[in-house]
Amino acid sequence: MGILSETWFADGYIDFEQKKYTLLAYLQEINRYFNQHMLYPQLADVIFHYNNLVAFRENKQFIQQHFPKRLTALNMEKLQLLYEQMIADDELMQELESIIHYAMSKMNNTIKEGTEIYELVEDSFNIAPVGLIPLDSQEGYLFLSDGRRRDTLVYEYRLTIFERHDEKYRGIHTQYIEAYQKNLVYSCEHIKTLLIRQRKKLPNPAVYRIDTELVFPLNETLLPVAKRCLVKYIAQNAA
Repeated sequence: MGILSETWFADGYIDFEQKKYTLLAYLQEINRYFNQHMLYPQLADVIFHYNNLVAFRENKQFIQQHFPKRLTALNMEKLQLLYEQMIADDELMQELESIIHYAMSKMNNTIKEGTEIYELVEDSFNIAPVGLIPLDSQEGYLFLSDGRRRDTLVYEYRLTIFERHDEKYRGIHTQYIEAYQKNLVYSCEHIKTLLIRQRKKLPNPAVYRIDTELVFPLNETLLPVAKRCLVKYIAQNAA
């Protein structure tokens, strides 16, 4: 994937035309992946850059609060200095505002395209529990398959909850376990029974299946969207 630095709009000479072509080359590469229905990490990367522009335009304190993990101390210092120069230099401010306004518009269009693909994938999913679900569904197994695969892919999952800026977020970690051929013998219920017998660490696991008749790239789209859908499904049914 083409790389756009975290501070691309502030790197080197602040020139609208130069930054425009840098941005368009990046978005062209992103769209090339989207055309193949490959969403991740491309979609998350564009959203990061879009939010970074919003943060910079609003104020530097916002940047410090929202992007401490990805931005280095050197980049933080560069953005803070640039922000101060913007306030003091009307010409620089105008050029940067033009760059940011243009970039946000273009990125927003690309994000919409990625979101439409995401919604297509999500809407095609059938999600259902396999057997009875225990009261504690924070960990268990995910069975995944699409219209192309002859196998049911089995993943162990574990939900996590983390806090950031006075908000709680749900995350999910998955680990690939095994693939079972889709046939009358290896039904989802039978696979669940085998897992309970073979993997004593989860004697009463929560098990969910997600399948679709459509075909999507596994690691770039099918699995990451399935993980997010599973988190949402569990949260909705636990409420």
